[in-house]
Amino acid sequence: MLAGQRPEFDALLPYWLGAWAIGLAPSWLAPDFAARVPFGLLLGLAIWSLWYAAYHLARSPAAQPLSFAFGGEAHYTDYARAIADGAVLALLACLGLALLSHEATPSVAQLASVCVALYGFASLPHRPLLAPAALGLGLLGLALSGAPTLAAGLGALAFAASWTSPDASASVPQTAQRLRALICLLVLLLVSTSLSLWQWRITPNPAWLRDPASTARLFVWFLWPAWLLALWSIWWWRRQIRARHVLVPLGVLLLSIASAMATAPADRSLLLGLPGLALLAAFALPTIRHQASALVEWFTLLFFSGCAFVIWVVWISLQTGVPAQPAANVARLAPGFVPTFHTWAFVPALAATLAWAWLVRWRTRRHREVIWKSLVLPAGGATLCWLLLTTLWMPLLDYARGYQAGVEQIRRHTGQTSCVAQHALPQAQVAALRYWGGWRVVSARPQGKECDWLVTDLRGLPGLAKVVERSQWQEVTQIRRPTDAGDRMVLLRRIGVG
Repeated sequence: MLAGQRPEFDALLPYWLGAWAIGLAPSWLAPDFAARVPFGLLLGLAIWSLWYAAYHLARSPAAQPLSFAFGGEAHYTDYARAIADGAVLALLACLGLALLSHEATPSVAQLASVCVALYGFASLPHRPLLAPAALGLGLLGLALSGAPTLAAGLGALAFAASWTSPDASASVPQTAQRLRALICLLVLLLVSTSLSLWQWRITPNPAWLRDPASTARLFVWFLWPAWLLALWSIWWWRRQIRARHVLVPLGVLLLSIASAMATAPADRSLLLGLPGLALLAAFALPTIRHQASALVEWFTLLFFSGCAFVIWVVWISLQTGVPAQPAANVARLAPGFVPTFHTWAFVPALAATLAWAWLVRWRTRRHREVIWKSLVLPAGGATLCWLLLTTLWMPLLDYARGYQAGVEQIRRHTGQTSCVAQHALPQAQVAALRYWGGWRVVSARPQGKECDWLVTDLRGLPGLAKVVERSQWQEVTQIRRPTDAGDRMVLLRRIGVG
């Protein structure tokens, strides 16, 4: 894992980080928790980098508002900070960020790398050393996280954008900016080639052509609500489309959309367009009309308040049995789940709900002094619902989405065995067998005699006869995941074993 040579891995950097975190963690820290720490830090790095990227782009003369005839306009630094705040709020408000950004997957590393690369490009005119270092590290991080093709496209975009109209406030000559962007692109190509990263190429995914309605729903909800502001921003700045603060975010968004339409799953690629989308949305804030802003806010208020209400009602039903119908629905959808009360989950959930009520009250007053006010409710509502899901509903989600319950069923049949063989299992199921079962998991082989139990996926059962002598194995049971009848593990026992 540390060398990153296993062919089934589609990325190197995320597994390196997880393995290093486990190796450096103290003995009292659980390995699974230690492996998640780098990804939480990567999410923080993404937010930090996006703020500074927006700040530097907003400081360029082309992005500044027109000066008033008699003065009184905002100072350019204050304006840039307000735009940067708006960009972060727009990113947090996007519904697509909620799940994928909180997973310990290569997607988080890719998101952070895109944001770091954006910061590097945005600060090229002002940071002669830090900017090219950030741009180069962002591109390399993206390539090492399983997206070398997208990294090359982003590097080419940065180099092309360096030929746009010069920034009058720049302290670095434009020729030097071009040279540094070109060096970063060449280093990316050299490293990607030397490490054979180009073997992870995109694969055609024509599903969006077969079901365009589903694709449209994905785009609308995944990018909500920032896509509304981004469209307005593109229209408003259409005469300055080649300006740095428009061209680069738009290019990142278009690269992500093109990748989403050519790869599966599409949402993983679309996640990388959120930083560009958030930047475009932020630059729409000074120009958006009050009526449009109010419409988005009212929809957001009703939507997230309704979601929070549903989450609380279902949780109360599970704890008390009142009302009875939500608990009955959960019992039908996730049979075998036993609800428990956790103070550590209830207290932060209650505090977040009270904070949401305060935020709604604050926003319903008149606050004309901040331009990012229209994004407060979307960002706060998305944060509230995600926090409620990860506290009140976390035991239920773990039971429904995870494999712990299935592994415990396998254990009841296998007893105290030390190892199991596996055939055609996805990586997630193999990891569950090792973590929850504590077994040594080996691949099924024709002459394998060390394990008396074998686990395979239901879809891999027909091909099992090509790997082992089928007559020596007897099917014991099938274990399905509670919320997915098609996701089944089949347990087999070697004939002659008690």
